Amino acid sequence: MTQKSLTPIRFENAVWEGHLSSESTPQVEVQYLGEQLPDVELIPDDEGWVLRIPVPSSAVSEGVQCFLICDTITGEKLGEFTVIAGSPAADDLRAEVALLRAELDMLKSAFRRSQVS
Repeated sequence: MTQKSLTPIRFENAVWEGHLSSESTPQVEVQYLGEQLPDVELIPDDEGWVLRIPVPSSAVSEGVQCFLICDTITGEKLGEFTVIAGSPAADDLRAEVALLRAELDMLKSAFRRSQVS
């Protein structure tokens, strides 16, 4: 049994697309807020499958929206993607990056102190 591999292609006009490598016909579902998304398409191509996921307009709102892509037969997580929108998202991301930088600086200082001792 071969491993399935999902590679993002593009996100355009409210449709996320990815390439799914799989020898057999995959059974895929996409979860958003715990619900299965309708109208997910698998289109065969020469090297596997093109996965097309229409993003509902309700998901285009302020904050971070996460989509989980799973194989329904094995329950295996194949991938995920997120949609980030709105001004609060920018503030959240800046705050998160600032926190990560502060933690990194703290670790660097602790490391340097341990090297001097």
